[in-house]
Amino acid sequence: MGQPIPTITKNLLIINGLFFLASIVFQSKGIDLSVILGAFYPGSPNFESWQIVTHMFMHASYPEISHILFNMFALWSFGSTVESTIGQKNFFKLYLFAGFGGFFLFNLVNYIEISQLQKLVEADGISLSEVYNASKLNIHRELINQTTAQVANNANAIALAQQYTTPMVGASGAIYGLLIAFAVLYPDAKLALIFFPVGVKAKYFIPILIFIELFLGVKNYDWNNVAHFAHLGGALIGFLFIRNWKKNLYRRN
Repeated sequence: MGQPIPTITKNLLIINGLFFLASIVFQSKGIDLSVILGAFYPGSPNFESWQIVTHMFMHASYPEISHILFNMFALWSFGSTVESTIGQKNFFKLYLFAGFGGFFLFNLVNYIEISQLQKLVEADGISLSEVYNASKLNIHRELINQTTAQVANNANAIALAQQYTTPMVGASGAIYGLLIAFAVLYPDAKLALIFFPVGVKAKYFIPILIFIELFLGVKNYDWNNVAHFAHLGGALIGFLFIRNWKKNLYRRN
């Protein structure tokens, strides 16, 4: 028989599952929970402080289930081993801090892009407050205020409003922190993908995955709506956290 799932990993799986079920229930009533619990850019009229935490438990809405399935499979696969190795308290810290790291790096990149858009909008003679007011959403993910013709007919204003009205959801930042932690703890463990069933050592597999994330994040393809810099932020925190844990472990021994 397989080993039981460690406590924190199991509880995180349950919480993520409950959030997903709640989003389905509210969606059936016309309410989009991602507006309340997803993480908007901090300068957006839709941002609330609690979203820094709650976005980690939200995932793409039903019927899109691949997002939560992949994250929960990774949480179960890697989280169980990492938690058993570093303990419940450290594992919980790692998960949260990696999630925070994903949020902050993603929005640091957003800040650079949005600042450029704001300058372009002002250069076009449109007030930033006009775009801000036109970006307020209600719980049904509908605009509260009527969009002015100036904003509606300006490509830069539309792009800025889209930044204000698009939330980040998912546990991927935290998950990438776990992936990196696993690779540092067990560098010679062999990993494989369904479409690439050949086992590759974690110390090679995970860096390749990170390079792909960096490449896609920098290229910022229109067809790709994945928050790659959130993944990278989580990975960075995961690496720093587990390296510090190992250093302190050796000191104690």
